[in-house]
Amino acid sequence: MTRLMSAVLAAGLVLGLGRSAVADDQQAKAVLDKAVDALGGATKLSAAKAVTWKTKGKMRLGDNDNDNEFTSKITAQGVDHFRQELEGDFNGTPVKGTTVVNGDKGWRDFNGQTSDLEGDQLSIQKRNVYLQLVAQMPQLLRGNGFKAESVEDQKEGGKPAVALKCTGPDGKEFRLYFDRESGLPVKMTATVAGRQGNEFAQETTYSNYKDFDGIKRATKVESKRNGQKFMESEVTDFKVLDKIDPKTFAEPKAD
Repeated sequence: MTRLMSAVLAAGLVLGLGRSAVADDQQAKAVLDKAVDALGGATKLSAAKAVTWKTKGKMRLGDNDNDNEFTSKITAQGVDHFRQELEGDFNGTPVKGTTVVNGDKGWRDFNGQTSDLEGDQLSIQKRNVYLQLVAQMPQLLRGNGFKAESVEDQKEGGKPAVALKCTGPDGKEFRLYFDRESGLPVKMTATVAGRQGNEFAQETTYSNYKDFDGIKRATKVESKRNGQKFMESEVTDFKVLDKIDPKTFAEPKAD
């Protein structure tokens, strides 16, 4: 059961370098500006302080090729307030869990048993949270402890894409790719860690964008770990919240 829980629940001496860094910053800003416009515009996205969405999908655990179906509901406010409720059947075991991050605190409830997220476990979860959010809300990369610079372009899905090398608040890097023509995010690559500290090279793709009251969201998200299928999910609903109950980010209590 523990293993299942772990699986379910990442001085200017050379003046030329200085100029290149400035150029990269401007290029990165242009890429983010275009992405924000493509996803609904700065005014619309800035007003989305708190959001919630629902998904359904399939996940593979470890070396098992079984597709385990799940549903989830996520509520987020910035990159440091996050709640995910998940239900599914994993390898024949019913699972119901809640994960919450509230600033520098975190908790995980698994089938009615709640534990604190501390140390490495909290750091891992906080990274997983921001990786999940910034691909769909790239305006978060402006500040919030993030850095971004432009790197090499390449093709994604047979179409030209521009790439940003990003550094998170934890100092760890990831890359985010945007369709050159539309500006929409299409892929992220990052090293992520499981609960036991084992690391994976994760590649996530974003497609099938739909409009939700003026904000575009990728409704098809697929992830691979070390080149193997890990998860695919479909966003079934997305909403901006005018207000949010503070209890949303409190320690989850068993039913």
